[in-house]
Amino acid sequence: MDAPAVLDQIATDIATTDQAAGREARAIAVRHLAAALAAADTRLEAAFRAKPHAARELIRANAWLTDRIVSTVLLVATTHLHPVANPTEAERIAVVAVGGYGRAEMAPYSDVDLLFLTPYKVTPWAESVIESMLYILWDLKLKVGHSTRTVDDCIRLAQEDITIRTALLERRFLAGDEPLARDLRTRLWSDLFRKTGPEFIEAKLAERTQRHKRQGGQRYVLEPNVKEGKGGLRDLQTLYWIGKYLHEVQSASGLVRAGLLTQDEYDLFAVAENFLWDVRCHLHYITRRAMDRLTFDLQVEVAARMGYADSAGRRGVEHFMQDYFRHATRVGELTRIFLTQLEARHAKSEPRLIGLFRRRKKLKYGFALEQGRIVFGTGADLAAAPLNLLRIFEEALRTGYLIHPIAMRAITANLHLIDEDLRTNREALRIFHDLLLKHGNPERSLRRMNELGVLSAIIPEFEAIVAMMQFNVYHHYTVDEHTIQCISTLAQIERGELVEELPVASGILNAGVNRKVIYIALLLHDIGKGRPEDHSILGAQISRRVAPRLGLNPEECETVEWLVRYHLLMSDVAQKRDLSDPRTVRDFAKLVKTRKRLDLLCVLTVCDIRGVGPGTWNNWKAMLLRQLYRDTTTALEGGLETLNRENRADAAKKLLKEKLADWETKEVRAELARHYPAYWQGLSTETQVVFAKLLHGITEDEIRIDLHPDADRDATRAAFALADHPGIFSRLAGALALVGANVVDARTYTSKDGWATAVFWVQDSEGHPYEASRLPRLRSIIDKTLRGEVVARDALADRDKVKKREREFRFPTHITFDNEGSEIYTIIEVDTRDRPGLLYDLTRTLAANNIYIASAVIATFGAQVVDSFYVKDMFGLKLHTKAKQDALERKLRQAIIDGTERAKA
Repeated sequence: MDAPAVLDQIATDIATTDQAAGREARAIAVRHLAAALAAADTRLEAAFRAKPHAARELIRANAWLTDRIVSTVLLVATTHLHPVANPTEAERIAVVAVGGYGRAEMAPYSDVDLLFLTPYKVTPWAESVIESMLYILWDLKLKVGHSTRTVDDCIRLAQEDITIRTALLERRFLAGDEPLARDLRTRLWSDLFRKTGPEFIEAKLAERTQRHKRQGGQRYVLEPNVKEGKGGLRDLQTLYWIGKYLHEVQSASGLVRAGLLTQDEYDLFAVAENFLWDVRCHLHYITRRAMDRLTFDLQVEVAARMGYADSAGRRGVEHFMQDYFRHATRVGELTRIFLTQLEARHAKSEPRLIGLFRRRKKLKYGFALEQGRIVFGTGADLAAAPLNLLRIFEEALRTGYLIHPIAMRAITANLHLIDEDLRTNREALRIFHDLLLKHGNPERSLRRMNELGVLSAIIPEFEAIVAMMQFNVYHHYTVDEHTIQCISTLAQIERGELVEELPVASGILNAGVNRKVIYIALLLHDIGKGRPEDHSILGAQISRRVAPRLGLNPEECETVEWLVRYHLLMSDVAQKRDLSDPRTVRDFAKLVKTRKRLDLLCVLTVCDIRGVGPGTWNNWKAMLLRQLYRDTTTALEGGLETLNRENRADAAKKLLKEKLADWETKEVRAELARHYPAYWQGLSTETQVVFAKLLHGITEDEIRIDLHPDADRDATRAAFALADHPGIFSRLAGALALVGANVVDARTYTSKDGWATAVFWVQDSEGHPYEASRLPRLRSIIDKTLRGEVVARDALADRDKVKKREREFRFPTHITFDNEGSEIYTIIEVDTRDRPGLLYDLTRTLAANNIYIASAVIATFGAQVVDSFYVKDMFGLKLHTKAKQDALERKLRQAIIDGTERAKA
């Protein structure tokens, strides 16, 4: 932008326009400045698209451009709008940039923060100048933050408010009366900054802690805030602010001269900062606003703009987010080192975070305490004693002391010493096993070892999953953090903290298992992720190499390999198969083979599900896993024949008869005779009692409904009794979709005398049972739909949408036909993207093709769903012929495609 030329054009137009004063003159200025600004913005955006990693140049250029705009606007206001021939001492004004703009760092849609500095109380002239400037800047569509103060005001307010003080720390003179701005600088340093260093540090660190809490408290938040989140730009800026406040450094590179960072650490600082600025600037351009949260839908576009492409079985966005989280981790390391240096110079004698002097445990191996944290002490020659790289973590767990960041700095500088000899050293293996098994909180040392690169040095295969993001809404953590969360859950169970929530897993561990096997299996269970192959198979192959290196004997190695290979088996069977079908449990028991493996797999499965993220574990999953564990234990200990249909049916009839003790004998006999064997094995006695009452005295035109919250399953049980007719399952699914109910399990049976008994377990949008107050409305809409008063397909049109933030997730549709998993049904498994009307579309397609649905098992994983249907054809037979399967698969796929297009529209 040629600012003098633009100013000349404005002056010429004002001079040649009749009565160009006030609003008309402002409009002339806005017209010329808007054209110049738009042209400059277009060029800057094009340059950034051409060089997508050049955000540093972009933010400087944006600040320079804004400087020209603000300075020109001041000249227009003072020269053309409010000229003063002989200004008095009071008629002076300095325009000062503050905050990020003061640092000369501006993302495309950042705020323009201005301080209008006056020598005394604001005069009418100054008020008019400021007002005209703001109107012009607002008309240019700039988001302006502003304040008008004297130097004394600034000092007083900065003493009271740390935010104002920080903004003034980064002030930069733009235009107007420069001596006034110099006076402010002198007064700030002499009257405030030099006297309040420790106070400023405390305030900024407290502010940082609160900010992290607001942003989720973790570095691995799946939709991170690039500016405010943990490991984000604000953390780096906090380091710079503190360095500037204490040492008057004029740029981040000055932190090296001040001795707060080494040159290598500053280089990491610069690389991380540049990366984060690249991301932030792309976010602003994509959204056309000051957007700093990296949401799922934006992650894909930012990754593409920054040149990340799909490769090696992973999406470009996953490579991009892995880089993002690794940079965020480095920012955390730099912050720790920086704060420790500060603590040594300025802070209190005891560390801020914990009162360590309440306990004094003697350190071994020459380790010492500095500022209440462990340093290497006399064992600092790590080349001579490389085992100290591991011992320091053991000492930290044993004593409860934190590791000093200076020691962390030494660890990362000496990772090359963890070589093949050290990995197989007997003492090194003993330390590693004790870190996992001995101290009761292995996640603490594992997380620190992972952040410092030690875990990947011990297990090089682990490096590939460090900071690896899985681009779906189901997994809340990166793969390495998920692994540590799983181990943390296992330690919690062992400490007896989850007995009420996890009675089965707690009982297994109390009875005793091979702890080394379960901990190593959990550590390695996802190590095969991120490659095109099935991660369970690849993980098993990797564990075959790693487990012997970690000191396990051949039998333990074989068990770890089996657990890694089948770590999803129990979860899949419990959530995707009908556990009331004897074949399900028999096939699972044949694969597991022994009670020892079943116990280990059950514990691993529980930890794996709970480690996915908050809210993933619920009573429904707990009930399914408990049932599968109980039935499989019975099969393994009593023989597989204990699971036959006849045994189950006889037992179920006996229990129902006891519950209907107040019925007449004739009525009980009729109820016991009216159902086929599948009914008796598929439902609990409690549900069979409900159906007995619903069917009692029912007439042809009646639809009887029973809705009951089932807290033990985290779901509402919806039971229906009505005259049977084709497509009943589909109509019920449509009715439930209309009320926003998520179906998690369903059964439908036809009695010998022609009644349909269908039961669905449903949850609300939060994954919980419906509140009792909502059940009447639920019943009313279901009833209207079943009577044909509401057409489900039409009514669903406005609700069957895919959320914008979830549109970028890819879930290729997989459809399989399994004739071996059940004795009398074909199992059709549909794995695809979830949406409100999906189950209705699928069941409607099956009904239209004369397929009878006996039951449906629905497993949801974030935005992905696996619907498993137990079906027969119209003759009561399995779907054996390939042609029939292929034809049905095509129609199911088309139903999914049509529904997806409707959802997008």
